[in-house]
Amino acid sequence: MTSMDFFPCREPIMVLIGPTAIGKTSLSISLAREFDFEIISVDSMQVYRYMDIGTAKISKEEMNGVRHHLISIVDPDTSYDAVYFEKNAIEAMTEIKSRGKRILLTGGTGLYLKALLEGFSRELPAFPEIRADLTSRIKAGQRTLMHEELSTCDRISATRIHSNDTHRLVRALEIYKGTGKPWSWYIARDRKRKKEPRFTRVQMVGLTTDRHRLHARIQKRSEIMLESGFEDEVRNLLERGYGAELKSMRSIGYSHMVKYVLGVWTWDTMVENLIRDTRRYAKRQYTWFKKLNNLQWVDTSEQGGVRADVDRFLSSNSATMS
Repeated sequence: MTSMDFFPCREPIMVLIGPTAIGKTSLSISLAREFDFEIISVDSMQVYRYMDIGTAKISKEEMNGVRHHLISIVDPDTSYDAVYFEKNAIEAMTEIKSRGKRILLTGGTGLYLKALLEGFSRELPAFPEIRADLTSRIKAGQRTLMHEELSTCDRISATRIHSNDTHRLVRALEIYKGTGKPWSWYIARDRKRKKEPRFTRVQMVGLTTDRHRLHARIQKRSEIMLESGFEDEVRNLLERGYGAELKSMRSIGYSHMVKYVLGVWTWDTMVENLIRDTRRYAKRQYTWFKKLNNLQWVDTSEQGGVRADVDRFLSSNSATMS
């Protein structure tokens, strides 16, 4: 199933986000058990296998019977980004809907959430061999003939592209020959996507707390991580051949421990930089969250209010859909 087939989605979607160490995991489990959610993780690091301690990945015991999606799905040397996440999340949503369960998205990777909710802008691919052939035809004086060809396969683009505009003429024919679809089709698709919301029923809650309390939580999380065998986890990853150059291994926590294991940093320097950089990361997360529309912030001390909001949201949408 493609995103074009899936959207617009009229199922009620609950979203719970917040910075690292804020307490999303425990609240999400509580909400899932109370309201019959399955959880889709929106975390760019928890997708990796063998990277559990440094990502604060939820354990089977902590899941408490709640089904989770997009956790430990690829190896650390796999290239994974927001485009893959969007595709995998749509697949997970389809699966959840087929079981009659409700959907809860939770995590802290704002880019991934934005890609899913708003659609990820994709540049159309280049086809160098096709372009080279078309360019040689331009040089051979065939631009009029090529414009006639474009009129046959993509009349809309031919209307807006003059035969003298050789750059766009080549690009339009390249797209059609490379993808099998006219350039105008892609333009219309993107315009439609921007006008129509992908999800018609979304409730977004962001957990927050004051800066000092969050910093204390980050320090405590870091201490627990280091006491729980994080060094051994990183050594094991290196022994498996997952090198420091990998995107996954350059992330916060793993890059720090790698420098300690390789003797670049002392233990104290590693700990100090780990806590400092995690705090900075939390600040960047807040910056990303501000780009999301209709996000309701709730202090961690007011979680009872979150349950009431979820209940109202689901009840009102159930009535609307019935």
